[in-house]
Amino acid sequence: MTVVSLPVLYSTIDPSAIVSRVLSCYDIGTVKGCKFWCRGLSDVYWVETDCAAYVLRVSHWGWRSQADIDFELALLDFLQQKSVPVAYPLRTTSGKLSIVLNAPEGDRYASLFIYAPGAIPLGDLSLRQATRLGETVAKMHQAGEQFECDFARKPMTLDYLLDGAWDAIETFLTVSDREYLEKAIIQIKSELRDFPRSAPYWGICWGDPHSGNAHFTDVDQPTLFDFDQCGFGWRAFDLGKFRQVALNTGISRRIREAFLVGYQSVNPLEAFELGAISAFTQTAHIWVWSISLTYALRHNYSRLDDSYFGKRVEQLRKLRSPDWQMF
Repeated sequence: MTVVSLPVLYSTIDPSAIVSRVLSCYDIGTVKGCKFWCRGLSDVYWVETDCAAYVLRVSHWGWRSQADIDFELALLDFLQQKSVPVAYPLRTTSGKLSIVLNAPEGDRYASLFIYAPGAIPLGDLSLRQATRLGETVAKMHQAGEQFECDFARKPMTLDYLLDGAWDAIETFLTVSDREYLEKAIIQIKSELRDFPRSAPYWGICWGDPHSGNAHFTDVDQPTLFDFDQCGFGWRAFDLGKFRQVALNTGISRRIREAFLVGYQSVNPLEAFELGAISAFTQTAHIWVWSISLTYALRHNYSRLDDSYFGKRVEQLRKLRSPDWQMF
C-alpha cells in the first residue's frame, strides 16, 4: 500500500483539545462543556463553566493575519474599557488576548469572549431595538475616535473595499455582467472620491453592523459582537453596511429609519454623509460579495453556480436604482 502525505487547507479542532490545551490557559473556573457551535469566517465553540458561558473563536488559516486579529482584539478591549457594550475578549493567565494554534494547515488564532447577554431578536427588530442599536453604533464611533493601535490593518478605503473585490469577482462573470460591475465601481468611486479621511467622518468602523450581530436583553439593551471585519473607515460606511444587510434580509423601512434616527440622536451626520449612504450601501454589497466568494472557493464551491452571480448582479441593480428606498 502506498501512503501519500497531503497538505491540508482546513482542519476542525477537537473540542476536547480545546478544553485541555486552550481553555486551561484562562482563569474561568471548571469547564463543564465545550461544543463546536458553528462555522463561518471563523470556527466558533460554545463553552460553559461553573461560573459563566463563553464563546471561543478560532480563526481560519489564510483569512486574516495575526496583525488583523490583534487589531480587532485590541479594539474590543478598548471599547469595553470605554463602557461600549461589546462581547470583549478575555486575557489568558499570562495576559494575552489570543493563543496561537499550530494547526495542520498553519497557524490559527484562538480568542475567548464573554457571552453577550440576551439573544438575537426573532424576526424583525422592534422599533425600540433598532433605535437602541443605532444609538450604540453611534457611541462606538464616538469612542473609537480615541483608539490608537500598534497593529497594522489595512484601512477600509475604496481601493481596499472595491478594487480588491473586483479582483476576486470579475473572472467569474459574463462579459455583460463584468462590464456592469466595472461601471458601477467607477461611478461609486466618482461619487465618493472627495470624501474626507478625518475625524469625525473617518474613524473606527464595526464593518458588519446588523441585527444578527447583536444580542438584546429583556429591556432591549444591545451588546455588539462579531468585529471580524472591523477597521479604520468612514462612519457612513457602517450605516451603508447596515442598510445593505437590512435590504438583503427584508427588514422593513420603518426599522431601518429607526436605526438611523437612533444613530443621529447621538452622533448627527452631515448632509453629504446622508447623501452618500446609497453609494456606501453599494460598496458594502460588492465587498460582502467578494468575502462570500472567497469563503465559497475554499469551503463550498458548489454554491458558485450561475444563480449565485446572477442574484448578486440583480441586487446591485436594485441598489443602484434611483427608485429604490433610501432608508
